[in-house]
Amino acid sequence: MGEGILYRVSGPIISTKKTSGIVMNEEVRIGEEGLIGEVIGINAEEATIQVYEDTTGIRPGIKVYGTNKPLSVELGPGLLSQTFDGIQRPLTVIKKEQGIFVKRGAKPPPLSREKEWKVDIQIKEGDIIGPNSIIGEVKETTLVKHRILVPPDAMGKVVEIIESSTYKVNDTICILQDEEGEKRELKLFHSWPVRKKRPFIKRLPPEEILFTGQRVIDSIFPIAKGGVAAIPGGFGTGKTVTQHSLAKWADADIIIYIGCGERGNEMAEVLEEFPKLKDPRSGKSIMERTILIANTSNMPVTARESSIYTGITIGEYFRDMGYDVAIMADSTSRWAEALREISGRMEEMPAERGFPAYLGSRLAEFYERGGRMEVAEGRVGSVSIIGAVSPPGGDFSEPVTTHTKHFIRALWALDTELAYSRHYPAISWTESYSEYFEEIIGWWEREGIDMENLRNRVMGILMEESHLQQIAQLVGERALPEGERLTLKVAELIKEGFLQQNALSKVDAYCSPKKQFRMLKVILDFGETARDLLNEGIPLFKIIELPIFSEIKRMGEDIRNDEIDKFDKLEDKLNKEFEELRKEYG
Repeated sequence: MGEGILYRVSGPIISTKKTSGIVMNEEVRIGEEGLIGEVIGINAEEATIQVYEDTTGIRPGIKVYGTNKPLSVELGPGLLSQTFDGIQRPLTVIKKEQGIFVKRGAKPPPLSREKEWKVDIQIKEGDIIGPNSIIGEVKETTLVKHRILVPPDAMGKVVEIIESSTYKVNDTICILQDEEGEKRELKLFHSWPVRKKRPFIKRLPPEEILFTGQRVIDSIFPIAKGGVAAIPGGFGTGKTVTQHSLAKWADADIIIYIGCGERGNEMAEVLEEFPKLKDPRSGKSIMERTILIANTSNMPVTARESSIYTGITIGEYFRDMGYDVAIMADSTSRWAEALREISGRMEEMPAERGFPAYLGSRLAEFYERGGRMEVAEGRVGSVSIIGAVSPPGGDFSEPVTTHTKHFIRALWALDTELAYSRHYPAISWTESYSEYFEEIIGWWEREGIDMENLRNRVMGILMEESHLQQIAQLVGERALPEGERLTLKVAELIKEGFLQQNALSKVDAYCSPKKQFRMLKVILDFGETARDLLNEGIPLFKIIELPIFSEIKRMGEDIRNDEIDKFDKLEDKLNKEFEELRKEYG
């Protein structure tokens, strides 16, 4: 086991001399308390280490010990419903054993060594198995079957296998023998380095929408399963609430929410609220398919840097089981700030705004770990990544936002003016975009919905409205012809009746595909018929005075997802009111 002697401390960064046997990215322990650290630089007999705990009080001269393994996470039954910190310490276990404060050097096993799991073995002696082959299954929660996988770096012939029964995660369940005769014991769990992406057979194109229940996203700026997206926005624009909504309602098998450097009260809200939420598909608690990684702004800054990698590695593990995983990273800006602080402590040459020159490559490494992959034995899984970005002052030209745009295919830009006018989600329809719409259009077609046509018409109206607003600011809205004023009113219906959505409403927080389609159809039907009435000489003020105009604005809140037939009544009322108006002016 390698070791060294500490000779310099600079906040969370320490340096050792007379270092031997310690290698790059190795997990180390510092001093008698056993503070947890990771080697991030080696130069001859000197090693640079980032410490994942408070370094107050440690002094030069104490010993640093290697652990002979890289910083890793444990992957096996017991991950779901848990809350971990940035280096996978189980916070719920620590609270029970030590209280609400994490003691320095504490690192209880992430997975319980005492809990027993009923294992259904699916292989037999003599089978040849390889990376990510399924050894057996454990019903971890009522929603998720946990598939016990062969580690990605193992393969061979099964020479011993246990029977289906009840076991602890540390029990040996299988022994493999490779071509050279070497034997390897496999347990219910295995470890994997967080900075090393798990291998797969091939990357597949995104073909299915990650349905979120958020109208502005699903219908206008969608993300595919295995897609990558970012939510940039200034303070108070609703990044965290949008992330919470996506975590609650996204059509993914597994949700991993990473609270990276965010305020403690926001993470506390997640910890308090999520266990109470019901899964829309099963009615069970959403925590049965959720993992929370809490690394708030008052926790060590280095652990904030590692929390992103901890989350993505766990996500890849469930992807290898064949599940669709959605990762919410809130926020990558706080992660980048951790990189900046660590880089500054190491006296590296800063780049733009003090960020390290490798900021772009680190962001690329993170987002590239998303995707839809064929993993093994014909299984296909996906990891979708949605990262929040917090540009100072809402400046989208700052480095983190700029670099992020290079590696994502969907951008949901939050607009400060929309947020201040209480329009939520405050996703700007002029600055946002999605490159996934053409690839997932087949999903809408299988639902029997011509969403491409509807979306094109909606975006055409919104773009025309944006142009007309500029003219109206110069000459006044009343100076516009009635046809153009009608466009402004239809755009108003789209913005207030469709794009706006109440995340706190029991009815409107989630919107089904059929409800989204019918809402758009009602709005566009109103616009077409109203234009016909204008051409027949009926004044615009009479049209927008009709009761149906305000009812369309409220339909998201008034009509539940299981009451789609009410849209027929709404359409009938629309036609009836328009017909009465025709008779009045006939």
